[in-house]
This record gives sequence, structure tokens and C-alpha cells, in this order.
Amino acid sequence: MPDTQVLVNDFLNKLKKRKIEGSQATARQTAELLRSVISQQRVPYTNQAGALIDAVKAVGEQLIAANPVELAVGNIVRRVLHIIREEDLSLTTAAIGGLNLSAVSDDENDDDRDGDSTLSAAAVAAAARSTLRPPSLQTLLEDTPVSAAVPQTSSSGGDSEGKSKSADKSSRSRKLKHDVIEAVNELIQDIVTCHEQIAEQAVEHIHQNEVILTLGSSRTVLEFLFAAKEKKRSFRVFVAEGAPRYQGHLLAKELVARGLQTTLITDSAVFAMISRVNMLCPLYPHNPEVLLNELRSPSELLDFGEFSDCMDFGSGSGSPLLHVVNPAFDYVPPKLVSLFITDTGGHNPSYMYRLIADYYSADDLVVQRRATAGN
Repeated sequence: MPDTQVLVNDFLNKLKKRKIEGSQATARQTAELLRSVISQQRVPYTNQAGALIDAVKAVGEQLIAANPVELAVGNIVRRVLHIIREEDLSLTTAAIGGLNLSAVSDDENDDDRDGDSTLSAAAVAAAARSTLRPPSLQTLLEDTPVSAAVPQTSSSGGDSEGKSKSADKSSRSRKLKHDVIEAVNELIQDIVTCHEQIAEQAVEHIHQNEVILTLGSSRTVLEFLFAAKEKKRSFRVFVAEGAPRYQGHLLAKELVARGLQTTLITDSAVFAMISRVNMLCPLYPHNPEVLLNELRSPSELLDFGEFSDCMDFGSGSGSPLLHVVNPAFDYVPPKLVSLFITDTGGHNPSYMYRLIADYYSADDLVVQRRATAGN
């Protein structure tokens, strides 16, 4: 199995050189890398979740710094961190439940019952906190028997009790990693198939005789529109070509191949068509203060020879007289977004805070490792 750091460095190079395109591919490969990190991470007897969290954060910081504008990277890092916290809490809660059952059934000997409590006060407090909030989607999907996580105690003292506790810790450590990896596998599967769940909702959002404008090429958009056609919806799609890479040409060909009424237009024609459009209306960020955009190479607009003709060699500085601005993305102001269509359904913008609370932990909104002693 390749060394973890080799995998991390290879992925960092791909992110820095922009060799991975598309949020879905980026999210999937990020989750697969973090799965490898967790799988190869050695977990101590104590604070197993903390060790996994520190390992994921250490890698996550590097990944986010490599391509800050690709938000899928940071979101997957935060999602995996949330999974670790949820799985650890689930095991702790199950263990406490098992101890409570043992205490109730063995009430004849209070001394023995007190000696059975091997969980820390912090673990008990964590389990208590879990009752104050609704379970996450991952917790609801979890189907782990309680007995699998209940520490087993020995009636004999001395060495046998110590060996039992050591075995329990080792078993719980392996189970935590196993459960986290299984949950990450489910996350990867959700990423791969999310477009299918989104496409199933198309008939609820696209109605007869609507005019839809889209830009560039997206598999999710393609499947969404095709699903609406399969449900006998009649509508027309305008596709802006998305110069200079002309990704819109690819989408238009795919739509026509699937029998959708499609019109390919130049980017400048968007303003002439916008009054007829019912959905998907991106705006170009003319404001230079708009963040979260990536400026691509000028070579996509001009070759080197043409650009060199625009250099001011007469002044001696050789500074260009022509500046080429090639942003990678269009920008949709938040106030213009009326609905987020996700694999879990359509949600109003006002509901997004709840989704964020379900899928991310407040402790991980800023991905940063804990300061070590002496720093």
C-alpha cells in the first residue's frame, strides 16, 4: 500500500496545478484520500477520535491551502471530521447504555457496580449532550448493535481485569476506525450517485413550456434536464457557450443527443435572451471585489505571440499594455438564489443553517490543528 504522505503529495500537486476539474471529482478524490489517511493512521488506546481528527485536520489544512477556491475540498474535510465525531459519540453512548443496563441488573452489589464504570466524566458528558440535539442523518442510518460496543468486564481481579480493559480499548479502537471508514465509504457512494437523487426531483421544479438558461457543462444539470423530459415535460433550454473553453458546446450536443430542444448562444447574447428565461440566470462578476473566483491563464484567449506584441518594450520596463482577465466562474449573488436542490431534496436558503448543522460540526468550521504544547 502506498505511503500516506506520497498519496497526499500527489493529490496536492494535482490541486495546485488544477489537474482535477469539477466539484464532484474533487469531492470524491478528497474523500478517498482521507479514507486512506484514516485507514493507515495508528490510533492510541486513549483519545482515539482526537488522534483521527488531528490526522485529518493536518492533511485538510494542506489540501485547502493548495486550492482555496475549490470549496468542495474544505467541505469534504469538514464532513469527514463530523463523521469521526459522530461515530465516536455513537460508540460512547452505546457503551454508557450497556453499563447502565449492567448496573440495573446487578443491583445486589453496589461495590461491584461502581467498579464497572470505566468511562470518563468527559465521555458521560458527551453522551448527555447528544440527547439535547436531534440525531444526524449518519446516526439515523447507523445500524450497529449496542452490544458490539459495550465494554466487557471480568469478575476476576488483578491481571485478568487489566487484560480485559486493554482488550476492550483495543477492540473499541478498531471498531471506531472501522465505523468511520464505513461511513466515509457511504459518503463516497453518495458523492458518486448524488446526481441521480437530484435528477429524481426534476419533475417537481420544471414545468410545461418553461425556458431555462444554463452555462457551461455539468453532468448534474444534464441528468436533471433529461429526467424532466422523461416525465413528459416540454421546455426549451438555452446554453451559453462559455468562452473561451466552450464547455457549453459539449452540453448542447449532449442535450440534443437526448432529444431536448436546445439553443446554443454566444455569451454576449445572454442579455438579449434573459427576459424570456424562467430559471438559472448567472451574472458575471464585474465587481473586482467579488471573491472566490479563479483567474485562468491568458493563453486561453491569446497565444504567446499575440500577447508579446502588446508589451511596451519602448519604455524599457516591458510591462504589458494589454491586460487579459479570464475568470473561471460566473457569480450568482445569494439574494438571487431561491432554492437549493440537493440529493436530500429542495431547500429554501433559510433552511441551509440546519443542513450545515447536520453535516458539519461547529468545531470544524475553521480547519486548524490544535496547538501543541510549547507553541
